Amino acid sequence: MCLAKAYLVKDSTKELVMEEVATIEVGQRKLVLRTIFGEQREMAARVKQIDFANSSIILEGEPAR
Repeated sequence: MCLAKAYLVKDSTKELVMEEVATIEVGQRKLVLRTIFGEQREMAARVKQIDFANSSIILEGEPAR
């Protein structure tokens, strides 16, 4: 199974924020990333790029507090 890794880009740095991402729920002001294991993370970010070939998701913004 090929699940994605999510990276957050801020100030020209790329930080891995979650592995094994299965779904992303897009809200008005946040994203909710979930793994197949039920782990969940909310981000005040936007999707910049989804790379299916490399199973990566590039986000811009801030982690939700």
